[in-house]
Amino acid sequence: MARLADYFVVVGYDFDKRASSESQGQILQRFPEKDWEDNPFPQGIELFCQPSGWQLLSERKPPTFFVAVLTDINSERHYCACFTFWESVGDLQTQKSQPREAVEDEDHGIVQPTQLFAPKSLVLVSRLDHTEVFRNCLSLMYTVHIDHLNVQLETLIGNLLTCIIPIAGGSQRTITLGAGDRQVIQTPVNDSLPVSGCSVALLFRQLGILNVLYLFCAALTEQKILFLSSSYQRLSDACRGILSILFPLKYSFTYVPILPGKLLEVLSSPTPFIIGVNSFFRSETQELLDVIIADLDGGTVTVPECVHVSLLPEPLLHQTKTVLSMVMDPELQYADHAFPPTSIQSSALKIQDKEIRAVFLWLFAQLFQGYRWCLHIIRIHPEPVIRFHKAAFLGQGSMTEDDFLNKVLDGMAFAGFVSERGPPYRATDLFDDLMANDMERIKMEEGHPCKILKHIKELAEHLFKNENPYPSVAMHKIQKPTEGSHLRIHQKIFPSLDEVAVQFRIDHAASSQKSAPPVVKPEKKCLVLSGPPIAAMVDRNGSALANSARRLEVVRNCITYIFENKLLEAKKLLPAVLRALKSRVARQCLTQELNLHAQQNRAVLDDLQFDYIVRMMNCTLQDCSHMDEHGIAAALLPLVTVFCRKLGAGITQFAYSCVQEHSVWMNMQFWEAMFYSDVQNHIRALYIEENESCDQDNGEQMPGGKSALEIAAVQRRLWPTLCKEKQLELVQKEESTVFSQAIHYANRMSYLLLPLDTSKNRLLNRSGLGDVESVSNSYVTNSIAGSMAESYDTESGFEDAEGSDVANTVVRFINRFVDKVCTESGVTNEHLKTLHTNIPDIVQMHIETLEAVHRESKRLPPIQKPKLLRPSLLVGEELVMEGLRVNLMSDGRDEATGGVSGGLALLPAEGAIFLTTYRLIFKGTPTDPLVGEQVVTRSFPIASLTKEKKISFPAQMEPYFGEGLQLRSCTFQLMKIAFDEEVSSDLVELFRKHLHKLRYPQQVQGTFAFTVGQSAKTLVETKSKEKNQSLKTLSKNLMKNAKKTIGRQYVTRKKYTPPTWETRSGAQFATDEDDISISEEPDQSSLTLSSTIKSSDRQTMSNVVERACCRDYQRLGLGTLSNSLTRSKNEPFRISTVNRMYTVCRSYPGLLIVPQSIQDPTIQRISRCYRHNRFPVVCWRNSRTKAVLLRSAGLHGKGVAGFFKSPNAPTAGPSQTDSTSLEQEKYLQAIIKSMPSYSEATGRNTLSGFSSAQMSSSGKWGSIRVNNRMSSYNPDIGTRLAAKDIPPPQANGGPSETHFLRQQRAYLYIIGDKSQLKGTKQDPFQQWEVVPIEVFDIRQVKNSFKKLMKACVPSSVSNESNMTFYRCLEDSEWLCLLHKVLQVSVLVVELLDSSSSVMVSLEEGWDITTQVVSLVQLLSDPYYRTMEGFRLLVEKEWLSFGHRFSHRGAQTLASQSSGFTPVFLQFLDCVHQIHLQFPMEFEFSQYYLKFLAYHYVSNRFRTFLLDCDCERIELGVMYEEKGERKNQTVYKSVWDYIDKLNKKTPIFFNYMFSPEDGEVLKPYSHISNLKLWDFYTYETLSEGPSYDWELVHGRYEQPDESDRQDTASQKSQRKIVWPCYDNRSKVEPDAITKLLQELQSLEVELGLVSEKWKDTWDKIKATQRTETKLESRHSLFSPLLLSSNLSHQRRTQGMYLQESVGSSINLLESENIATSTPSGSMASGRRSTSTLYSQFQTSESEHRSLEGVLYKKGAILKPWKPRWFVLDKTKHQLRYYESKIDKDCKGVIDLAEVESIIQGTPSMGAPKNIDEKAFFDLKTTKRFYNFCAPDSHNAQLWIDSIQSCLSDA
Repeated sequence: MARLADYFVVVGYDFDKRASSESQGQILQRFPEKDWEDNPFPQGIELFCQPSGWQLLSERKPPTFFVAVLTDINSERHYCACFTFWESVGDLQTQKSQPREAVEDEDHGIVQPTQLFAPKSLVLVSRLDHTEVFRNCLSLMYTVHIDHLNVQLETLIGNLLTCIIPIAGGSQRTITLGAGDRQVIQTPVNDSLPVSGCSVALLFRQLGILNVLYLFCAALTEQKILFLSSSYQRLSDACRGILSILFPLKYSFTYVPILPGKLLEVLSSPTPFIIGVNSFFRSETQELLDVIIADLDGGTVTVPECVHVSLLPEPLLHQTKTVLSMVMDPELQYADHAFPPTSIQSSALKIQDKEIRAVFLWLFAQLFQGYRWCLHIIRIHPEPVIRFHKAAFLGQGSMTEDDFLNKVLDGMAFAGFVSERGPPYRATDLFDDLMANDMERIKMEEGHPCKILKHIKELAEHLFKNENPYPSVAMHKIQKPTEGSHLRIHQKIFPSLDEVAVQFRIDHAASSQKSAPPVVKPEKKCLVLSGPPIAAMVDRNGSALANSARRLEVVRNCITYIFENKLLEAKKLLPAVLRALKSRVARQCLTQELNLHAQQNRAVLDDLQFDYIVRMMNCTLQDCSHMDEHGIAAALLPLVTVFCRKLGAGITQFAYSCVQEHSVWMNMQFWEAMFYSDVQNHIRALYIEENESCDQDNGEQMPGGKSALEIAAVQRRLWPTLCKEKQLELVQKEESTVFSQAIHYANRMSYLLLPLDTSKNRLLNRSGLGDVESVSNSYVTNSIAGSMAESYDTESGFEDAEGSDVANTVVRFINRFVDKVCTESGVTNEHLKTLHTNIPDIVQMHIETLEAVHRESKRLPPIQKPKLLRPSLLVGEELVMEGLRVNLMSDGRDEATGGVSGGLALLPAEGAIFLTTYRLIFKGTPTDPLVGEQVVTRSFPIASLTKEKKISFPAQMEPYFGEGLQLRSCTFQLMKIAFDEEVSSDLVELFRKHLHKLRYPQQVQGTFAFTVGQSAKTLVETKSKEKNQSLKTLSKNLMKNAKKTIGRQYVTRKKYTPPTWETRSGAQFATDEDDISISEEPDQSSLTLSSTIKSSDRQTMSNVVERACCRDYQRLGLGTLSNSLTRSKNEPFRISTVNRMYTVCRSYPGLLIVPQSIQDPTIQRISRCYRHNRFPVVCWRNSRTKAVLLRSAGLHGKGVAGFFKSPNAPTAGPSQTDSTSLEQEKYLQAIIKSMPSYSEATGRNTLSGFSSAQMSSSGKWGSIRVNNRMSSYNPDIGTRLAAKDIPPPQANGGPSETHFLRQQRAYLYIIGDKSQLKGTKQDPFQQWEVVPIEVFDIRQVKNSFKKLMKACVPSSVSNESNMTFYRCLEDSEWLCLLHKVLQVSVLVVELLDSSSSVMVSLEEGWDITTQVVSLVQLLSDPYYRTMEGFRLLVEKEWLSFGHRFSHRGAQTLASQSSGFTPVFLQFLDCVHQIHLQFPMEFEFSQYYLKFLAYHYVSNRFRTFLLDCDCERIELGVMYEEKGERKNQTVYKSVWDYIDKLNKKTPIFFNYMFSPEDGEVLKPYSHISNLKLWDFYTYETLSEGPSYDWELVHGRYEQPDESDRQDTASQKSQRKIVWPCYDNRSKVEPDAITKLLQELQSLEVELGLVSEKWKDTWDKIKATQRTETKLESRHSLFSPLLLSSNLSHQRRTQGMYLQESVGSSINLLESENIATSTPSGSMASGRRSTSTLYSQFQTSESEHRSLEGVLYKKGAILKPWKPRWFVLDKTKHQLRYYESKIDKDCKGVIDLAEVESIIQGTPSMGAPKNIDEKAFFDLKTTKRFYNFCAPDSHNAQLWIDSIQSCLSDA
C-alpha cells in the first residue's frame, strides 16, 4: 500500500525577483508542511512547473497539464503532476505594498481586468505514476475554484493526501475527494512490468520504426539521447515509451523527461542520459556534438558524425523491423493482393502499444536466450551473490565479435538485470515465463512472420491485462469546468488555503492507519526456470574441418598413440592434428581426451611424449582469444598442472611452464570467471547429499543431479525456517570455501605468470595485462625448455611493472585479483589479510621450485635437427656468412601452407639462411613429415632488398625462436625467418650488419657486378692485365683531353650531382643557370672529333659512336657520322657532337640528332632553358609520314615557358633572353620544316610576314603574339587525358565520333606537364600546339609499388573484409598508373601516325618521358619488337639518355634515403600488357621481360648500373675490351648473357611471332583490359627464382639421367606438379619446346651433332611457308601454329582515352577523314599472317583495317554519292555502307578481282572544291570504279592501303 499523493504544492510567480517580464517561481503553500519520514520533499519543484521560465503574458492562456519526473539521491523517481492556469495581475506596486488578505477584503474577492497574466501551478508529488488520476484530481480542484462550487478546497486536498491505494496486485480501488466525484484506480497485476498506456505507440507514430530502433539501440549502448518537442506532455510520454521498450532492462542513468531551461548545462555532462527539452531551446542544443537528438514534432532523429550507434545483430534487426511493420501497418502485406481481406485494420492505440512492447519482449528473449546457464552463484547465504559469465554466453551464441551485444553486456543496465533476475528463488513475471517456456516456440517460428505475429499478439494480451485487469469497468465521475471559464474577465485569485484544516485531516487519517491492522500480502516466490540452453551453433569459420568426424578421429588416435608410446605413429599424425586443431570442435575433443588420460592428477611422461602434449596444448591455445569464449583454456587449466616429466631426482617439470605465452593467462576476467566457476561447484557440493557428492565436480549439471541454481533456490526457500545457529554455520562454510579457492587460485596464477627463468627480473614479452593485441605464445621442448629467458628481455607486460622484479609484479597482480573476487564473495577481512600475507610466500616458493627446473632443463640432450643443405652458387658468387639455422615461416600467401587452397604444407620449413655476395638464400625442408623429402628454396638478390625489420613469432606449434626477421625484396619475394635458439643474438646482429653493408655499398664499385670473382686468385690476374692500356685509362685520358682541348676561356662546369629528391617546379632550377655569357664560349663547331682526342683514343670513340646507336639513326634515315662531319644541306637532320664531352648535358649521350640548320652554339644556349640542360633532340622518325619524335626535360620557369605564355610587360630592348627565345623558336621551326607535309602545304612560316619592329615591340616572344588571337587548338586534350571531359560513348563501345583534334592539325605537338604550362595560350600563326597533361609524381610510383608488394606478397593473413587481395590491388593504384602511361603513349602514336611530329617534354626528362618515348617507338616500329631492336631501344632511350638507374634503384648508400622507385619495371609491365594483347607481334617471350625485370635490380650485371653514359665512361665500364667477351665465365652485360642463353635454349623466343610489316599497335589501356603481371605473384619453392639460368639448368640436368635409369622399367608416365613448388614451364613444357627437346635428345642418342634450336625452327618455318603457298588461299593455319593458345589476340583497335566510362575515342577520326583503325595504319604485310587473327575476332567491326567516307560515282547516268567504305584486309574486301552507323552492307568489291589502282581525274558531277589529287580509280575484271576522297592525303592513304592488300595476296 502507498499514498496516492505525497505532497500538494501551490507555486506562483515571484514578483520580488522579477527582472523585466521574467522572474522565478515560489512555493506559496505546501501540504503537508513537514516532510514524510519515508519520502522527503523534493527540492526545485518551482523550476519544473514552468520549464521555459516564469513569464508574464499579455493574454490569458488555457490551463495546461503535464507530468515531470524528479530523481532523488537514492535514485527514487518522484512524479510531479503540474496543473497551470493564468491569473490576471493588477498594479504591481499595489501587489507589492499590500498583503494579499487586504486586497481580497477590499475588493471582496473580485479583481479588475488588467493586461498582464501570471502563471500559477497546482502540483501533486507522488511516487506512483497515475497520470490520468492526477489530471482528474487537479482538474477537479480547478473546477471548484473557477466555478465557485460549494466545496472546501481544504477538504479535497486533505482527502487526496490521505488516500491509500495498493501498488500492484491487479485490484481496483474507488476513490473520491468529496466533491461528488468518483474514480476507479486499477493497479497493475505485476509491478515489475512497466505501465505505458499509449506512450510507446505514440512514440512510433511520431518517429517511425527505424528511428525508434536507433534510439532503442542508443539507449542500450549508453549513448546520450535528447528529445525535442513543443509539448511537455509529449516529452514525458516519449521518455516513458523508450523506458517501456527497454524492459526487462532498467535505465540507470540520468532520466529527466522535462528539463527546465535554467538547467540546460546538464546536457554537457559526460554521462549518458535521456532528457526532454522544449523546442524553444533548440538553438542551444546545436553545439552538442555527442548527443542524439530526436525531434518529436518533426519526426527526425539526428545522429552526430562522431557518434557510432551499434545496431542489433542480423538477422534479428531485419526480423524486428518486419514484425514491427506488421504491427504498425497490417495492411502492408495485403496491399498488392487483388482481393485483400476486408477486416484488416490496425489495432486500437492501447492494444497497438502492447503489441509493440511484445515485439521488444520477444526480441530480448532471443538476445538473452540461455543467459541463466551462464550465471555463477558464488554465495547462497546470507544473500545470493551471482556473477554472469559473459565470455561463455558470447561463445555459445557465436556472438563474440558483435559490437552491440558486447556493449549491452558490459553496460550498467545489464548488471542490474543480473542482480535483479539472477537469484533463482524469487517472484517471476512475464519475461521469466517467456524465457523458461517459449524459447522452443520462438525457434520454431523463425522465418514465419505470421506465426511470430500470432505469438506477439498473445504476449500483448498479457501486457494489456497487466495494466487493465478490469477493462470493462469505467465508473469515473469528474466534474469539469464550464466551457470557456478560463476566458472570463473577472476571475477570483486562487485563495490561500487553511493549513490547519488540511493538516488536521492528514493527522486524523494517519492515526486511523496506525490503529488498523497491517495488511500482510503473501510474497509469491518460486523457482526460476533456466529454460533451454543456447543451441549449438555452427563454427563461424564454416570449415569442413570443424564437422569432420574423420579429423576428430585423427586427434583421438594421435593422443592414444602418444600415451601408448607409439611415438613413430604419433609423429606421422601430428601435422594433421595441428591443422585440425584450427577447429573449435577439435580443440574441445583434445581437452576431453587429455582429461580421460590424466590419472591421479599426475601423468608422468617421457621427454618426447611431453613434447607432443605441450605442442598440442600450445596449438590449441593459440587460436583462443583472450576471452576464452569457448572454454578451451578453462578446460586446459587443470590439465597443465597434471602432465609433467621428470628432470632429475625430485625435480619435475609441469606443462604449465611451457604454455605461458598466451594472452588468455593475462586477462583478469578469465581468472575471475574460472574462480567463480570453481567456487560454484564447491558451494554446490556443500548442499548435495553425501552419496551424490562424488559425481558433482565435473560440471554444472550431472545426470540425475541438480544444478547449482536449483540447489540455491531450495536453500533460499528453507533459509527462513533454519535456526540462527544453522544459518551461521552455513554462512561460515560458504565463506571458508571461497577462501580456500582464493588460495588455490593464487597458486594457479603464479604457475602461469612466473616465467621459467626468473633471474633476469623481467617478465614475458607481453604488452599488457588483458591486452588482446599481443598474442605471443611459447612452446618449450627438450633442449629449449631452459632457454625461455631469452624472451623475457623485453619490457614487462604487467601494469606498474617498470623496474620491478618478477616476484613483486606477480604478487601485485594476484593481490588485485584476490581483492576483487573476495570482496564480491563476502570474504571476511581477517581472511583477506591472511591471503595478502600468504601470496608473497606462495610466489617465492614457486620461484625456488622453478630455479631447480630451469637448471635441470639445460642438461637435457639436444633435439636432433635436420642437416643443413648448402645452396648452389654462381661463378664468382661467394659466401659471406655460413648458414644460420632458421625456420622459414609462412607469410600472407596461402599457397604454400596447405590452407584454404589445399595442397601440401611446404611452409613452415626448417633449414638455414645463407648470405652471399650476390643473394640471400634459404634452403631447407618442410617441417611437415609428409613432405619432408622435398627441398624448399627461397632466394632473392641482396640488391633488391627494400625493407628489413625485426619481428616476433608466436611459437605455438613450432620450436621456440628468440628472434625473427622479415626481409622484403622488390623482386616480389618475402622471407619471414625465425632464428633457431642456437643462433646467438650477436650472430643475428652480425648477419644484419653484413646484409646492410652489401645492400648499400659506399660506391657503385662495391656492387656484385663489380666485385664478382675478386678472390685472391683473380686479383693477381687483374694486376697483370693492368700492364696494358686498359679501357679505364683511355676513359680518363678522354676526359682529360676534353678539358685541354676546350681551352681555358671556357669555364668548366661543376660536376653534375643528382638531386636527392624530385623537384617538380622549374623555379628551383632557374637559379642553377650557368653564369657564362655567350661571347665567352668558343665556337664549338670547330672542335671536331679528330681534334679533341688522340689517335690512341679513337678506338674508344668508335665505341662511343656505336653505343650512341648511330646504326639505328642510319636505319631511320636520320643521318650518319662521316669523317668530315659534314652533311648535305638538303637533309633535314644531322648528328651533332656538341655533347661529345658531356659538357652541354651530362645525362645525354655524346652524339645527338638535331635539325641541320641549328648550329652547336645555339644548342648550348637553348639547353639552358630546360631542366638539367636536357634540350629537345630527335630520337625516332616515322618511315612513312616522316614525322619525328623528340624528347626533352620540362621547362625552367623563365625558359621556354615564356614562349607559351603571354607576357604583358614589354622590355626596354633586346636582351640575351630575347635572342635565346628566338633561337628556340627557330629550333622548333627547323623541326617542322623537316616534315614533308610542311613542304607540301601552301603553309605558313611563323617568322615570315613580321617586321623586325614587330618582333621587338612586344618584348620577349612578341614576334608571335602581335595579334593576340587564339588558334584552333583544342584545349580539351589535356583535360580529357586527365579524365575531366568525358565524351559520350557509342552504344557498341567503339570509337567516338568526336572531332578530338582539329582537322587542320599542327605540325608539332608538345606534350607537357599541365602544372608547368598553366596560362598557356596558342597563337594562330604557330605550327605547333601544346598538349598539357597531368602526369603522376615519382612519389606516387613509389607509394603505389609499396602497396602493390604488400598486396601480392602480404606479410600476414588478414581476415578483414576490406583487406582482400583485389581490394589491396585496387588501393595500390598500380594499374591506374599503367593506364595513364599507355594512354599518353597511344596518343603520341596516333599523332605521329597522322603526320604530326611530337615532342615529349615531361618532368626531368628521364622517368615518364623515357617511358612514353620508349613505348611509342615500340608501338610504332616493328623493329623494336624484335630481340635485337628491344635491346637497342633500352640502350638508346634508357641507358644513353640517362635514366637514373642507380638513384631510382637505391643502389648505393648515398641513394638509400631516396628509396626504390620502379620506373623501368613500370615500363616493362606496360610492354607485358601490350604483349598480352598482341602476342604475335613480339619476337621475345614474356619470360624475356621477367628476366629483365629481375636482373635490372639484381646488380649481377653492369648494364643497369650508374645514371648516365658519362658516369659509365668515367668508371671505365662503358665498353669492354673485345678480347674479354670471348669465353667469359662471368658476364658483365645482361645482353651478352641473353645472347648466350638464346643460342642454347628457346626460353626467350616467342613461337607465335608472326608480325605484320609496318604494323602500328594501339593497345587498349583501360584498367579492365590490363592484367596483373604474374611476375608479381609467381613463385617456385623447388628452385627459387628461375632467372639465374646456370643454377636452375644444372639442377634439372642431373635428375633427368638418373630418372631415365631408375624409371626405365616403370610403366607409369604420371607426373605430379605442385603449384607454388614446381616450375611448370620446365616440368611440363609447351608442345614446341618439348618437340625441340626430344629432337635434340634423339640426335644425342644417334651420335649426331646436335643442331641449334634456332636453325631447326627456321627450317620448320621455311617449310611451312612453302606448304602455305601450295595450299589454296582459304587455308588458314599450319598444324604447328594451331597448337598455340591465344587468349587476347587483336590488332590495333583505336585509342581509348576515356575508358573509365567505356568510351573509345579515336584521336584522328571524323566523318570526312579516313583513318587507320583496327588492323594498323601501315598497309603492307603478308596476307597469310593477317588472316591468322580472323578466328579470334568476334565482331565485324574488328575486321576494319581502314574506314572512312569516299565519294563513289554510280553507274551510267548516276551521280556521285558519299558512302562509308571499309577496307577489310582479313577478308580481302572493300565494302561500302550508306553511313557509318549502317550495319547492312550495300556492296562488296573483292580485291582478288582488282587489276589496278591509279590516280584519277574529276568527271562530270564530281564534288566541288576538292583537290584533283583526291580522285583515284579502281579497275577490276568486271568494271571500272571512280572514287573521291576528302583530300589528297586521304586519297593517297586509300591507294597505299589497297595496294598493300594486293601485294599481300
